[in-house]
Amino acid sequence: MTETLDTAAKLPTAPDPAPAGKGEKPAKGRSLWSDAWHDLRRNPLFVVSAVLIVLLLAMVAFPSLFTSASPNDADLANHYQGDPHYGHFFAPDWFGYDTQGRSVWARMVYGARASVTVGLLVTLSVTLCGGIVGMVAGYFGGWLDSVLSRITDMFQGIPFLLGAMVVLTTFTDRNVWVVSAALLFLGWTQIARVARGAVITVKQSDFVHAAKSLGASTMRIMFRHIVPNALAPVVVVATTALGGYIAAEATLSYLGIGLAAPAVSWGVDVDTGKDALRTAPHILISPAIMVSLTVLAFIMLGDAVRNALDPKSR
Repeated sequence: MTETLDTAAKLPTAPDPAPAGKGEKPAKGRSLWSDAWHDLRRNPLFVVSAVLIVLLLAMVAFPSLFTSASPNDADLANHYQGDPHYGHFFAPDWFGYDTQGRSVWARMVYGARASVTVGLLVTLSVTLCGGIVGMVAGYFGGWLDSVLSRITDMFQGIPFLLGAMVVLTTFTDRNVWVVSAALLFLGWTQIARVARGAVITVKQSDFVHAAKSLGASTMRIMFRHIVPNALAPVVVVATTALGGYIAAEATLSYLGIGLAAPAVSWGVDVDTGKDALRTAPHILISPAIMVSLTVLAFIMLGDAVRNALDPKSR
């Protein structure tokens, strides 16, 4: 993780377009993001990860398109630990039934909503909070940078999962918002470090010094010059971290400290399936595979974005 943060903090900005020859029209310069999108569309890693993420988001938004069964309908008499029928695509018995006689496939589909929602909420919030802290520390420097950096170091010294477990044990009702807040409480530090390093690098650029000499205000410099040029490494780290937050939610739910029944979540289903691992392993394996595929998709997306924004890292 440290190597990823250090690499992301050094991402270069887009080069200036080459000057046009005599009698030729000057070539229209492309921004860093235009060049990155041009490269991403030709990267198989990005295409595969994007397809997986689009399917996942469709599952989150429109679960009824993937299954007609309800994740809470239980039939112990007929479906207790029912075996999967892998030839019945999208049917309730596609991945079998759990110890309560509920469709594993339906719970996988509806469980994506809670897991992905936690991941997105945490990613957006840590990017906003960590980005603000890193931007302020990197731009103003001095004693403010020292204070914010020491606070960041203190929070980063707390083990992530252990700290989240301690925070969540203080709540009796652990819903999506509570779990997201606990992960935010300890997860903003990596974005803050990356944003600080990127802002310090951009602050030394000639166009920033020129804007200061022309009398531009601090807010204008930060939001017109600093933020657009320091955003790339933050996006790379946030994209990769999103999968990690989904895995963290599943881990906490598996340990009985995150989301709990009647919430439908992949972590909750993994926790339920561990007691029937010998007799009905499909109850645990199926949601665990969904977690792994989701984390892999976001990691591949982060790698593709990093390669597009920083060709030297390939």
